[in-house]
Amino acid sequence: MRGQASCDLRDRILHVPLELEPRARAVRAHELMHVRVSPHSYEGLESISDVHPRALECAEELRVNSLVSRLGFATMLLTDGSEKTGGRRLAESNSWSEAVCFLLAVLGTGAEREYLSGIRAGNASWLPALRAVRKRALQVVDAASTQELGSTSVEDDLVPAGYRNVTIPIARLVSGAMSAQIPSGSEALRKFRRSLEPGGRRAPTGRFAKLVFADSPLLVRRPRQSGIAASRRSTSGVAMRYPGSLLVDPHRRAFAIRHHRHGGVVVVDQSGSMDIAMTQLASLVALAPNAVIVGYSHHPGEWATTPNAWLLANERGVVQTCPTGNIGNGIDGPILEWAIHSRRGKEPIVWVTDGQVTDSHDHPDEHLSAHCAKLVMSHQIRMVRTLSEATKALGPNRLVNSAKIEDFGRVGRKIREFRDIRA
Repeated sequence: MRGQASCDLRDRILHVPLELEPRARAVRAHELMHVRVSPHSYEGLESISDVHPRALECAEELRVNSLVSRLGFATMLLTDGSEKTGGRRLAESNSWSEAVCFLLAVLGTGAEREYLSGIRAGNASWLPALRAVRKRALQVVDAASTQELGSTSVEDDLVPAGYRNVTIPIARLVSGAMSAQIPSGSEALRKFRRSLEPGGRRAPTGRFAKLVFADSPLLVRRPRQSGIAASRRSTSGVAMRYPGSLLVDPHRRAFAIRHHRHGGVVVVDQSGSMDIAMTQLASLVALAPNAVIVGYSHHPGEWATTPNAWLLANERGVVQTCPTGNIGNGIDGPILEWAIHSRRGKEPIVWVTDGQVTDSHDHPDEHLSAHCAKLVMSHQIRMVRTLSEATKALGPNRLVNSAKIEDFGRVGRKIREFRDIRA
């Protein structure tokens, strides 16, 4: 049965059937091939941030099965009869990512036909995309000689050559397919197929990436303009800072309480189309000493390992240097939702953006743009195009930028549509 045979390379434990029949012999060959060619240590693989671990696991199954087949073992016997039911259940539960990965694990074995038959029974519309993944993965394998496929020579990264040159490229293309929207229609299928080619742009995902904040940076004390008070007088409190008021103030406001004026949350788009200067950031933090300022930018194809949001300033301090962006947007919706939950009371939220919302693969998406437009309207988020305009939006007069809503790309157009519908 699938899963009963295993090879634990870290703890050096091998479980294989000991019978003499051909299927047991094929299983032993598969597991012993792992011992021979698979990495025994994953040192050097942690830096591969655009590859999903499950994709690596299943791509290695394909490489090992291909090697075993080239050595003459009966890989068509590697099936336990559960694959058709498993494929149907994956399709019925809409588990696209696992369906793509498991396809690699059964390619070239007796389980492949039954697995695809189960997918057809659960959701036949998945088959064209899965066949495209199958074709591209086999092209990578077929392009390598047996010696190249099983090479264990290592370089500075300590990764075996066969794993580096075959398993990782297959896992990379499959990782993109795992997160992509399931193509519907001929044009979407063509885009999906092109995304699998070397150098092809990743297919649209139709969803935002996961929000990953960077570790808290080293902050330096932020400047504060003269005349901006951090506290106000009150008739009650825990710190009697103005005892003289007991004699001269009719309301006896002798206590000091901290308040959150001159605050707010500023969300800064730092994608490739946007940029910020330290001088602008310094002006903003001087005028709004209580504001929380965060930047964001997602690298297309990352799997929640590389930070895509970072703190630029808060009440305690400001960064010494601004982190650079990661090319794409990718998390516009999640970062706005974070800002909504992070603000105190009715503090303003200012979004420094060009309004061009994208998915986790940096593709424009109408539904994601509409989602952000609804957040802007529901929570009165102020959109500005530069940090200097954010300074005005958070200033003492709370001046809102004078830019037209149409100037903010797709989000601006969606806001206009929603307003027209309401009117």
